[in-house]
Amino acid sequence: MSAKQPVLPKGAIVLITGVNGYIGSHIADQLLARGYGVHGTVRSAEKGDWMKQAFSSRHPDALFKVFVVPDMATPGAFDEAMAGVAGVCHVASDLSFSKDPNVVIPNVLAGLGHVLDSAAQHSSVKRFVYTSSSTAATLPIHDKVFSIDASTWNEASIKAAWQPPPYEDGREWEVYASSKTEAEKAAWKFVDERKPGFVLNAVLPNFTMGPILHLKQPASTGGWIRDVYKNPHDETIQQRQRNFPPQYHVDVVDIALLHIAGLLEEDVQGERLFGFAESFNYNTVLAALRKIAPETKWPADDPKQKRDLSQVDTKRAEEMLRRYGKDGWTSLEDSVRAVTQDPPVY
Repeated sequence: MSAKQPVLPKGAIVLITGVNGYIGSHIADQLLARGYGVHGTVRSAEKGDWMKQAFSSRHPDALFKVFVVPDMATPGAFDEAMAGVAGVCHVASDLSFSKDPNVVIPNVLAGLGHVLDSAAQHSSVKRFVYTSSSTAATLPIHDKVFSIDASTWNEASIKAAWQPPPYEDGREWEVYASSKTEAEKAAWKFVDERKPGFVLNAVLPNFTMGPILHLKQPASTGGWIRDVYKNPHDETIQQRQRNFPPQYHVDVVDIALLHIAGLLEEDVQGERLFGFAESFNYNTVLAALRKIAPETKWPADDPKQKRDLSQVDTKRAEEMLRRYGKDGWTSLEDSVRAVTQDPPVY
């Protein structure tokens, strides 16, 4: 644990939008374990029910309150949840994966704008962490050596996403990447122009896997790896992962800790923290699964698999993990092992 005095004192409340998601729920779990309170937004009351159940068991003395925000694009959507908070993690986004940029991107930008406006109007808010994405820097590019650092932006996806219709298959990935790129840029522009009373940081996760907190948790990309483990002979599931482009993996707990650093560390100000642990592909997942479950007959390696050769500046992110008691990134094998375990029953 960091020995420095945290920016937000223990007992302070942090707002997490999209708290029921894979990353949002782990941020909440880490904050509650450290003695912080959490206001979490969900789109419907039932999405928060399993979280109340899990966190009342995991952190019985902690403050965890759910606020229903059906549409983040509604003006004032976050005002009630913002009352009394000292920090914000804006994790919620549009995950519809529509091919139409007009469906996704304005909604994402409106939601970000409303939560930033609300935070700026509350003098109690001192830190704001935006959950960006690796795709705000680049979409995966295989077998090409190139560098990624804080100055890297995915301009190519913005251009591709906004090409006129027809919206072809595959456009949904460009639209998602553009939504994250445009939103993160908008957040930095807001801070630069409005000079609010809070410090902004961003966390850029790549392919996230690791422990699942509850069977009802939407495990995102982690769920895809769990599917590969649970269905070794289902060719549809195996082919989906086989076709997924090579990129970097990262553990969901490591990503949560980077958000904690963005909230609590005094010297982390105006930073982009890259959540890229190690390059992986379908074959490296199979290698991990063979170690975890050697008794299972796993599919053969795919000789056509490529590698992500990008060189990512993760020094600052790794420094933050060390401050929170880790030697570095969680390994692929450990993340895969965690995601294959059945979640606790509460």
